[in-house]
Amino acid sequence: MIRFILGGARSGKSRYAEKLASASGKEVIYIATAQAYDDEMKARILQHKKQRPDEWRSIEETINLDQVLSDYNNVSNCILIDCLTLWMTNLLCGNCDVTTAKQVFMDALRQSGSDIILVSNETGMGVVPMGELTRRYCDEVGWLHQDIAAIADEVVLMVAGIPLVIKELPSY
Repeated sequence: MIRFILGGARSGKSRYAEKLASASGKEVIYIATAQAYDDEMKARILQHKKQRPDEWRSIEETINLDQVLSDYNNVSNCILIDCLTLWMTNLLCGNCDVTTAKQVFMDALRQSGSDIILVSNETGMGVVPMGELTRRYCDEVGWLHQDIAAIADEVVLMVAGIPLVIKELPSY
């Protein structure tokens, strides 16, 4: 099962995703994509770490999400990736082949037997950015979101801490 949680900054998306992971009853593998380039980001990362239960396995991976999905592909795992927009930033700033990285990641998602929860920032609801890199970033993230939403079992938009279901889990 793939759950996709979108929202703006401080919308409650990480907290909501963490609640879903806890409720899964499975071993939680938390994949953090953030890099700390300044003290403020270091503090944010530390705050997120403090919120997570000690029994969760935490992995910091900034680029190769497909490899981590492959390494922990097991029906008894719930893999939570937080967040895809930081991953995209890492790809673009690292001069990676974004098209290939996205395709390999999407393939890994489709092949995984684990429950997967993906967290990402919704960046497409604002004005078109002025700079070339930021426009490319918004385009790449928007296309990634569309691809993930197409294969996700559930898509939730977080607004002010309230989950708005965009695509519901199938009822069996």
